[in-house]
Amino acid sequence: MKAALLQISSSDDPAENLETVRAMMREAAGQGAGFILTPEVTNCVSSSRSHQKAVLQPESEDQTLAGLRAEAKALGVWLLIGSLGVTSEPPETRFANRSFLITPEGEIAARYDKIHMFDVQVTETETYRESDGFAPGDRAVAVETPFGTLGMTICYDVRFAYLHRALAHAGAQILTVPAAFSPATGPGHWEPLLRARAIETGSWVLAPAQCGDHKISEGKPRRTHGHSLVVSPWGEVVADGGTEPGIVYAEIDLAQSDKARAQIPVLSHDRQFEGPA
Repeated sequence: MKAALLQISSSDDPAENLETVRAMMREAAGQGAGFILTPEVTNCVSSSRSHQKAVLQPESEDQTLAGLRAEAKALGVWLLIGSLGVTSEPPETRFANRSFLITPEGEIAARYDKIHMFDVQVTETETYRESDGFAPGDRAVAVETPFGTLGMTICYDVRFAYLHRALAHAGAQILTVPAAFSPATGPGHWEPLLRARAIETGSWVLAPAQCGDHKISEGKPRRTHGHSLVVSPWGEVVADGGTEPGIVYAEIDLAQSDKARAQIPVLSHDRQFEGPA
């Protein structure tokens, strides 16, 4: 399977972002990609809760979801929408940060709500409280496809090894990690974390990322790290998207996952233990 990771710099205008992604999907499909992936918060990058309330919609009414489902069907490709910000079902008043896997028929094959919320102070001037606006999910998702079983995660999830190990134990050979990674932590942490998740599970890791300075109409400015990565089951970086918008291509060969897991069968070596006290 030829995968295409779309590296974009989403604005806070969902309609504008939809057209950008649709055009890139057509380009990727024209290059032979059968599996296309977008980053976290594909539809809207914004730190303004008032703006999010004005533009984000329920899943059933979300125009980005509808438009990308239609595009996947028209192109006959599998599509991972890295995530969309959507409104939740009452009584939850916060949004959901939700990833969608779309079939070549335009159907939703799986949904995953980001479990781990990015509540951090990475520098004296850069603080995030994702849980103020977004409700955490509580269910891990692995889904079978004709080209392998996917384990779905989002951005900050990458720091929690147990989630990815659980997905691999559930049969996932490909881990998806769409992100809008902070430029404060990205240079030191992004690549090592992704390579570690690949090595410790013997899985392919596909991580499409937001990049650059985002066009924001209200609220504080936002910049993201970029460097969409494809990492092999042996921990090798197969492709790196750099810092500008573009498309990263890679051939995904599950035989490499089988080989890595046979050489170092770490998934069969788990042991129960006691402590520490």
